[in-house]
Amino acid sequence: MLAQAFEYVEDGNFSDALKLYDLALKEEPENARILVDKGATLQNMGKLKLAKKSYDKALEISPDNLDALLNKGAVLHSEEKYLEAIDCYDMALKIDKKCAMALAYKGLSLGELGELKNALKHFKKALSIDKDYDLAIISKDVAQELLKSIKEKKSKTQ
Repeated sequence: MLAQAFEYVEDGNFSDALKLYDLALKEEPENARILVDKGATLQNMGKLKLAKKSYDKALEISPDNLDALLNKGAVLHSEEKYLEAIDCYDMALKIDKKCAMALAYKGLSLGELGELKNALKHFKKALSIDKDYDLAIISKDVAQELLKSIKEKKSKTQ
């Protein structure tokens, strides 16, 4: 059933995938993996509040679930709740301090808060763990360009 749900998600058939996740949860209501997958599907559909509820339920069952923490952080980031998102990424980093995704996502939220130097530090740390991580590479370059343009503006006004 879960394999079929995954195929539905891959094909963009989110509503049928949700039906299968709900059936699976009737059999295993305490299965955090299913709750995370259901949350990710809801997130793909743009149903952020429902996705967050699914991640919260998964975290009640399994507080150290990295996927639930990262995905919940991504939902909070999408809702422009950057400090709350950073809290999720920090919890993920307590579980796995070498989680490149948590570092890069935290960098994105820091960047949205205007903390470009701190964001850049997180992108670089993510790249020290996974040198090919596209999100960190692109975000690092953007942060560096923004910092450079800020410095140039300051030097022109002085």
